[in-house]
Amino acid sequence: MSSHRFKTSEQAVPGLKAEVYEIATLQRVIQNHASGAEIAEHYHATGQRQVRFTLENAGILLEPGAFLYSHGRIVSAVRQHEKGGMLTRALRGNATGESAFATSFDGTGDVWTELTRQHFVIAELDGQDDLLLDDRAFYACQNTVQLTTHMHRGVSGVLSGNGFAQPRLSGRGLFVVESPVAAEEIEVVELRGEELVLDGDLMLMYSASLQVQLRPLVRGLRSAMRSGEGLVYVLSGHGQVFFTPTHRKASIASVGEL
Repeated sequence: MSSHRFKTSEQAVPGLKAEVYEIATLQRVIQNHASGAEIAEHYHATGQRQVRFTLENAGILLEPGAFLYSHGRIVSAVRQHEKGGMLTRALRGNATGESAFATSFDGTGDVWTELTRQHFVIAELDGQDDLLLDDRAFYACQNTVQLTTHMHRGVSGVLSGNGFAQPRLSGRGLFVVESPVAAEEIEVVELRGEELVLDGDLMLMYSASLQVQLRPLVRGLRSAMRSGEGLVYVLSGHGQVFFTPTHRKASIASVGEL
C-alpha cells in the first residue's frame, strides 16, 4: 500500500470491510545538526479522502462516478435501485439529487473510490428501522441493504432545497454516507415523543419512523421573508436524527473570494 494513505476509520461485517483513508503528501527536509545533516520526513494533509471496500464473496452498491479501481475477482454491473419505468426513475433521481442507478461490485477483492474533499461516515443498518438520507448523501451500501426513494407528499417538501424525495435505506448491512463535516462533529438527537426543529441545510439522515414536515420556520409568506430563514425540518415521534451543526453554508461573498 502506498505510504500517502492513512487509515482513519473502518468497520466490518462478515464478508465485507469498509475503510476510510486520508491522503497526505510527503515532504523531505534536510536538517543540519552538530553531528551532521539528516533528512526529516513530514506528511501534510491534502484534505482529500477515499474509501476502500474489501469483499470476500460479497457485494456492494456504489454511487455512479465514485469508482476509482478494483483488484481481484470482481464483477461490476449497472443496477437500478428504483422500481418503475425509465421516466419514473429519472424524475425521482432528479428530485433526490441522486442517480436512479448504482454500480454493483460482486466477488472477492478490493474496490477503491475516487478522491473527494467530503467526509465519510461508515455505519451498519440493523433492520429495525429504515433511514432517510439527505440529498446527495448516499455513497455506498452492502448489497443486503435496499436502496429506494421515499416520496414526501406535502407541498413544503416539494419546495424545499432537499426536493420532494429522499434516498431510503432498509434491511441489514454496512453503508457509507458523505458528510460535509467529520464524523465526530455530527450530532445525534434521540426523539422520544418530543419535537425537533432543524435548519434544512444541516440534515444528514434520520429514522424513517419519525413524522416529518418541511416548511418555513414561521408561518405566512411575509413573515417567512422577514425572518431570513429558509425551510426547516420539523420532526416528531420516536427515532434518531443525525445532523451537522458545524457545517458552514457557503455564501455568495465567500464563493467569490475563492
